Amino acid sequence: MPARRRARTALAVAAVALLSATTAACGDSGGLRGAGATPTAVSPVRLWPGLRPASSPAYPYDAAVRKTVKGVTVPGDDIRAVDPVDVVEAEFRARPDDYGSKGPYHATVGRTEQCRPGGERARCPLLKPYYRDLTGDGRPDLTLGFRLYPTNQTAVRVYTVERHDLVQVLADNDAIIGVELAGRALIERSPADISGYEYRTTWVWDPDQRAMTFSSDEYLHVGDGRKSRSPSPSASPSPSAGPSRSAGPSAGAMASP
Repeated sequence: MPARRRARTALAVAAVALLSATTAACGDSGGLRGAGATPTAVSPVRLWPGLRPASSPAYPYDAAVRKTVKGVTVPGDDIRAVDPVDVVEAEFRARPDDYGSKGPYHATVGRTEQCRPGGERARCPLLKPYYRDLTGDGRPDLTLGFRLYPTNQTAVRVYTVERHDLVQVLADNDAIIGVELAGRALIERSPADISGYEYRTTWVWDPDQRAMTFSSDEYLHVGDGRKSRSPSPSASPSPSAGPSRSAGPSAGAMASP
């Protein structure tokens, strides 16, 4: 049993003991109190049971992104030994349509040069890398984020090591205000088109597709805003990076797990 589970069990036992002691001390004074009438349970109703299926599948939001990174070696199969700048620059070379002089993210390339020793770190678009086992193989994987210019989106990437190769298993570009790692899941927070609300998209490891795939998408109320706001045209998602749902204002930095 994991230590955290034992700790939670101990707290639960202590809580039950405290409740029992309190009940014994108080005796039967007051007795039980009714909570009022219980609403009648309503079973689910299936609408349009004879509805014919669509002629084409739904938008493949859970399409897996998986590719071997060319030109980057993994010394000793240790992903921590890989330079994140090398990883990002390998993506630039592999996707000239996105990062070339006419690509939507062309300004990112010049800024990434500032991530090297002696560069102007304030202009470096690369965010702090995080290492955690997301694939369940017992070894750390690399979660990488970098800002995309001039769109001000954030690129989120996850890499693992397989057969001595660096393999990208998640690629998503979006207007992101926060990223969390929860267990083996990656959760992205993005602004919604109505203030006071946000999207939370969860990606989890799929052992069949051997990639991080879309698991759930929540639309949550997080504030008191009531005014609608138009998405920023510069933050439109890039189809080539992988499935993406929202477009919104400038993205924020990756949050610490």
